[in-house]
Order: sequence, then structure tokens, then C-alpha cells
Amino acid sequence: SLPIFVGALVMALGMGLAVTLLAHRGLAVDTALGVLAHSSLAFGLVAVSLLTNVRVDLMGLLFGDILAVSRADIALIWSGAALVVGLLVWRWSALLMSTLNAELARAAGIDAQREGLILTLSLAVVVAVAIKVVGALLIAALLIIPAAAARPLAATPERMAVIASAIGAASALGGLWIAWELDAPAGPSIVCVAAIIFAASGLIRR
Repeated sequence: SLPIFVGALVMALGMGLAVTLLAHRGLAVDTALGVLAHSSLAFGLVAVSLLTNVRVDLMGLLFGDILAVSRADIALIWSGAALVVGLLVWRWSALLMSTLNAELARAAGIDAQREGLILTLSLAVVVAVAIKVVGALLIAALLIIPAAAARPLAATPERMAVIASAIGAASALGGLWIAWELDAPAGPSIVCVAAIIFAASGLIRR
């Protein structure tokens, strides 16, 4: 059987390409992502329920299982993180301009569609390497909450990226510590810490 990382990466890349294609055809990105994500999850759960001779840990897939992470998984996580960080540093200006104002990016000679595809595929890699720890249901929260928490604390996109990364790392460490001390699931614990930091960032801003 194939490792979960391979299947997750193939599906995430396919979803990224599908979302990009639907967005180019006029469908809102949020709508396309919501439809594809939830429908694919539903089809996946139905397919798993039909596998009578295969034992699948649904709780681990949906909410993550830190005990199932091997040294090879850790190496994949670090490799994927290095790849995405390097890509973001390399394409930061083009990605930022394309995201904020596609028309201005085109006027500056930047292919906004290409940069959007690069960003989508980068997110696909992040999802693939993190899904075993955080789980399929909570990975979106870990992508959104640190950025939302960093936004009130940053005056520039660059500073926001740095603060969001720090919040994500702190959430992971704090969540893993809570999971260890309370024997709680790692994925939900990480997201809970991120949510607490998000609430605190709003109070600090005020």
C-alpha cells in the first residue's frame, strides 16, 4: 500500500488544480474550494466504508495521530516545509502583488494566474505533509487561524508572515505539550492553542 503522504499529495495537488481551473471559469475561489473539499471528503468516507477487508483509522485521518508519525514522516514534514519556505521567499513579491491586485500584477508583467497556481500548489504540499499530524478536518483551521491572529499585530505583509509563522510554531508546541500532559488528540489541541492566541491577539490590538 502507498504511504498516506503520497495519496494526500496527489489529492491535494489535484484539488489545487481543480480549484484554479474553476476560478478561471468565473466561480468564486471560496465556493469552489468549499464544494470540492467537502464533496471529496464525503466521497472518501463512503469509499472507506465500503472497504470490508481493510482496516482504516478514520479518527487518525480526520483528527490526526501524533503516535503514528514516524521518522520518515518527520523528514517529509521538514523537507516539505523547506520547499514551501524557499518557494515563498523566491516568489514573494510576485505572489504578494498577484494576490492583492491581479490587474496591477499584469500591468507589471507578472503572470497572475501562474503565481496563483504556485501558491495553490504550495498549500497542497503543506496539507499533504501536515495531514497525518493535524488531520483532514483541522488542517484548514491551522492554515487560517495563525494568519488571522497575526493580521492585527502586523503593519506589513512581511511582518504578518513572520508573526503568523511564529504563532503556528507556538500553537504546535503548545498543542503537543497539552496532548502529552492530558492524553488528548494532538490535532485538536494544536488548533485550540491557535484559537486562544487568536482571541488574545484581538484583545492586545484593542
